[in-house]
Amino acid sequence: MHTLDLITLSFRTISSHKMRSFLTALGLIIGIASVVILTSIGRGVHQFVLAEFTQFGTNLLAVFPGKTTTLGISGATISTVRPLTQADAASLEKLEHIIAVVPLVQGNARIEAGAKQRRASVFGVGASVPEVWKIRVQLGRFLPAGEINNPRAFAVLGSKLRDELFASKNPLGQRVRIGADRFRVIGVMEQKGQMLGFDMDDSIYIPAGKALEMFDRESLMEIDLLYNSGVSVDRIEKSVTRLLISRHGQEDFSIITQHQMIGTMDSILNILTLSVAALGSISLFVGSVGILTIMTIAVSERVSEIGLLRALGAEQNTIFKIFLAEALALSLVGGIGGILTGIAIAQLINYAVPALPVQIAWFYIVAAFVVSILIGVIAGVVPAIKAAQLEPLDALRTE
Repeated sequence: MHTLDLITLSFRTISSHKMRSFLTALGLIIGIASVVILTSIGRGVHQFVLAEFTQFGTNLLAVFPGKTTTLGISGATISTVRPLTQADAASLEKLEHIIAVVPLVQGNARIEAGAKQRRASVFGVGASVPEVWKIRVQLGRFLPAGEINNPRAFAVLGSKLRDELFASKNPLGQRVRIGADRFRVIGVMEQKGQMLGFDMDDSIYIPAGKALEMFDRESLMEIDLLYNSGVSVDRIEKSVTRLLISRHGQEDFSIITQHQMIGTMDSILNILTLSVAALGSISLFVGSVGILTIMTIAVSERVSEIGLLRALGAEQNTIFKIFLAEALALSLVGGIGGILTGIAIAQLINYAVPALPVQIAWFYIVAAFVVSILIGVIAGVVPAIKAAQLEPLDALRTE
């Protein structure tokens, strides 16, 4: 039998039992649609989180106070936490290939402006925030540089905080109270959005020295460094390590590169996407059982047909191909239907819930389609073999 005839016969057989064929393919449609939807959401979350990590740029390195050293005795650790100072930050800024440095102290405090007040995030930082964090000043200017020891009480507002406290009024030159201290507003930042749970727009920026006093801290929480993109991160890390060891006498700090953070997060999110794909694959298994069941029933119902074909000279190989082709046709219909359904639902979710990131994961879609074809082959082999092994006379007697 020619291949074209085999394909035509398979689809005619399927179309002659529309309800049974639809219910059989439905298991695969649901399974593949589940894989498409779940992996699209997983991939969307993946890209969203990575975008959150990289919205401040990619050539960043962060230094944190304290380092835990594991000793040879099981379970014994020594935690050495020493302060990171603004002098450390100033020294790091002088290193070769370092473009800019941001000392950071973060807290939460009550912000008052006239009769209005609200709690907001307070970022004690340096003058290089716009350059390092890739956030621009919308109105006025940012904190001045060169004021480490005696910083002036200047403040820069996030866009949302400005709207809440001053509405349409120009905030430049106005006084705000942060906790017990008064600051003069010299700038307003452009809208930035959220970053890992922090609303950058509902915040206020003040000099790091003032924040250390306000929150009664001895150490900076971290120092962010922006380095030249043409230099390897390992080289920068070694330079930073050498300088801080020379200043502190030992390695009592931790360095985390953005590449490390992105790599770790990428691995976690890949596992998440793979997990939801495996969850959706359970429905594929159910669909394979459905195809196996229906094809087995079809062999039992068409014994006389098989006998007639054998009597007319059809070989066992031909009978095998006919039933295997029917199983493949069912899996093909289910696979295509599942992909189209899944993509349509994913796009509908993206339209109906814009806040939920959805991105079509084509790799998993192709993998699911290939699996559906394999299911057709595997689920169709046993019934096809059974049909091919029927004796012509025995099959005709069932008529």
